[in-house]
Amino acid sequence: MTLKHTLTAIVTFLIPVASGHAQSKRPATPPAKYLATAPAEAGDQSIRPFHINFPPEALADLKHRLAMTQWPERETVTDRSQGVQLATMKALVGYWQKSYDWRKVEARLNALPQFVTTIDGLDIHFIHVRSKHANALPLIITHGWPGSIVEELKIIGPLTDPTAYYGGKAEDAFDVVIPSLPGYGFSGKPGATGWDPIHIARAWIVLMRRLGYTRFVAQGGDWGNAVTEQMALQRPPELVGIHTNMPATVPDNVAKALQFGEPPPAGLSAEEKGAWEQLDFFYKHGPGYAQEMANRPQTLYGIEDSPAGLAAWMLDHDAASLALISRVFDGRSEGLTRDDILDNITLYWLTKTAVSSARLYWESKLPFFAPKGVEVPTAVSVFPDEIYAAPKSWTEKAYPKLIYYNRLPKGGHFAAWEQPESFVQELRAAFRSLRTTN
Repeated sequence: MTLKHTLTAIVTFLIPVASGHAQSKRPATPPAKYLATAPAEAGDQSIRPFHINFPPEALADLKHRLAMTQWPERETVTDRSQGVQLATMKALVGYWQKSYDWRKVEARLNALPQFVTTIDGLDIHFIHVRSKHANALPLIITHGWPGSIVEELKIIGPLTDPTAYYGGKAEDAFDVVIPSLPGYGFSGKPGATGWDPIHIARAWIVLMRRLGYTRFVAQGGDWGNAVTEQMALQRPPELVGIHTNMPATVPDNVAKALQFGEPPPAGLSAEEKGAWEQLDFFYKHGPGYAQEMANRPQTLYGIEDSPAGLAAWMLDHDAASLALISRVFDGRSEGLTRDDILDNITLYWLTKTAVSSARLYWESKLPFFAPKGVEVPTAVSVFPDEIYAAPKSWTEKAYPKLIYYNRLPKGGHFAAWEQPESFVQELRAAFRSLRTTN
């Protein structure tokens, strides 16, 4: 395994598990089933309202497939070294089948202003909430895999209406734009190659201009970081700064040593050694899902056919996230709830985006953790249970215009979803110096 393949393959949470056997043909849910307006004509740049309403038969089919899951035998170890444990999956599927209610999150989404616009021939879905406060700073937030717009729902209110949440002030307000990546959620599925993070970054710039913004900032983690950094590298004059919670900072000598299984370079600080150990563990045990999607995404028929298989694949993104989710389904209180987790998985299932989302790994040729030479003002928040906690020394070299750096005491890869208060406070602090008062 080369470093190029490993780094290209990095970003979110899943592992392959046996697919459940489906006994019925999956009902069609074309865009017309949940889109409030007809598809745009060629060349149409309009912004059309969007409404979600999946038919009852799609939800009934999901319940049926969950009931028909064919389970493998229990793992032969007492830890998670063989993957998502059988007890976790049975608890998840049991709750999903008998207690979970998709209509609740569907209502939450429909309570928000949602739209679709066509860019480069592809429909792009997005949430767009304008703040009631004057001089709100426009912010575009990009999710990753296996995330979605669901990851960001908890932070929309606090960002747009800061005086109502977490002790914010009117001058902390943002206008928030949250698009679904191409091939994800309610955005269109590319019918041809070419929708890599560079292309998506160009589309996001078009989107913000189409919304009338002449000055904005951008945020992302996971694939969202890749897209956000590419926006910065394209240097649109409207983009005045970026924030990331999964920065790309790994120095060449560290990357080379990891690639060839060498000892860590001499002279690493304690903080740098900690990041080395996290990366070493991830490269040895974590990127299998990403390698498969980067090389053979079309082969993943099982996760398009079985909701239990999809859930297991999505759960095993990184060790810390899997451990947290396992605790949730074991009945413990965490930053996420069982409904949070199933909201996201069900969105993938109902939109039939298991394979189309995986193709982004195949499309991208970018090394995830290598510095890219970003020269716009950059803010970085480091959560301890991220794939690796970027040291300040590496971050300062990777982002020469670093305007903010902070290490948080708690949180992991899905920080906005798991620790929304901390995440919101970070964005307020990160972009404070870039605000204008005119």
